[in-house]
Amino acid sequence: MSIVIRDVREHELDSILALNNNAGSAILPLDSARLRRFFDNAEYFRVAERDGNLAGFLVGFGSDSDHDSSNFAWFKARYPDFFYIDRIVVASRRRGGGVGRAFYADVQSYAELRYPVLCCEVFLDHGADPALLFHGSFGFHEAGQNLMPDEDLRASMMTKTLCSYPWVRETYGDALPDLPWVGHPRQRAPRDNRATGT
Repeated sequence: MSIVIRDVREHELDSILALNNNAGSAILPLDSARLRRFFDNAEYFRVAERDGNLAGFLVGFGSDSDHDSSNFAWFKARYPDFFYIDRIVVASRRRGGGVGRAFYADVQSYAELRYPVLCCEVFLDHGADPALLFHGSFGFHEAGQNLMPDEDLRASMMTKTLCSYPWVRETYGDALPDLPWVGHPRQRAPRDNRATGT
């Protein structure tokens, strides 16, 4: 069956909270207030549906965001312009079925029109090999490690240069064409003087 990636709907937040908090030690727990902040402020907050059922979600923030994650702050201190994947969660029964790959294709399509670098982290203290291999297969590499002070977790800080960004930036600047596949309901307002890369 096909995988549908679409924007989250407010009535799905309780299901997303349960999905997140049942995902295991590789995902930090959420409470409803923080999830609400994600819903209100995330630049990218999308879910995957498979066979009509919620199969996962992905939350991301642009570098101008007021996001309060220590891992986001690590990237912000090193990169002037980036898109950060805060978390991706795939329901356990759907893992290995292509949902994660569909999310990464979608988020990269969104980010490469707007940012030069895609960033995320993988926690290294909880059997990280599958996640590291998954990210490596998408062209991510480790840019360093971060010890998260509030969680006492070590994270591999991963980046991927988005090779389409310089051409898109040079050709369109902040005025992307009005095309259905380019638009995004959560799309941020254009910024002036954007960095052109790292």
